This record gives sequence, C-alpha cells and structure tokens, in this order.
Amino acid sequence: VQLVESGGGLVQPGGSLTLSCATSGFTFSRYIMSWYRQAPGKERELVTEITTTGGTTNYADSMKGRFTISRDNAKNTVSLQMNSLKPEDTGVYYCNARGGTFATRKNNYWGQGTQVTVSS
Repeated sequence: VQLVESGGGLVQPGGSLTLSCATSGFTFSRYIMSWYRQAPGKERELVTEITTTGGTTNYADSMKGRFTISRDNAKNTVSLQMNSLKPEDTGVYYCNARGGTFATRKNNYWGQGTQVTVSS
C-alpha cells in the first residue's frame, strides 16, 4: 500500500496550492479519502474527507469555502485545492485512506505527508 502526497511548498498569504495524493496497493474506490494536517506543536486534525463515490464531502469549519477535495477513482488519486491560504494553514498535510465498505472497514492507511508553508 502506498499513498504519496505531492504539491506542497511555500506560498504567500492569499495564494493557492493544489495537493495530490497518488495511491496504489488497495482498491481505491472502496475507501473514504481524507486530508489531515498537523501544524507545528499541534495535533493532527481533519481538513476534509470525501466518500467512496465522491458524492459527499465534509470540511472543517475553517476550510469551508476555501478548500476543495476531489477524487478520481479511475486514476486512484485524490486532490486538495487550497485557495485564499492563510499563515495558520501552515503544516504538514497527510493523505489518509480508511475503509468505506464492510470488507475494508478495518483498514486505515497514511501517506508520508507534504509540507505547506504560508508566509510572506
């Protein structure tokens, strides 16, 4: 199983970034996909998640209207479009896959993370 994030970097406040997570080794379409972030000195927190078919998305309150999650079940990828970035969005962003069906319900996979720094 592999989840590989990319797209992080340094961006100025108000700017945009798109993170991508390429996955392999599991049946992607059976997993709920999420993005988490961990700011320096803080616990990892849920940013957003998307259901197996992409029909439902949820966002943390502070990300609503600025971030958009999407998935491509044909390419086994999930993306996070981040707009209007703020310094408090700085952190390591992790891709997560957790089982979304009865057969996969016990599975939970993580990527290695990608750093996002919002600073002028």
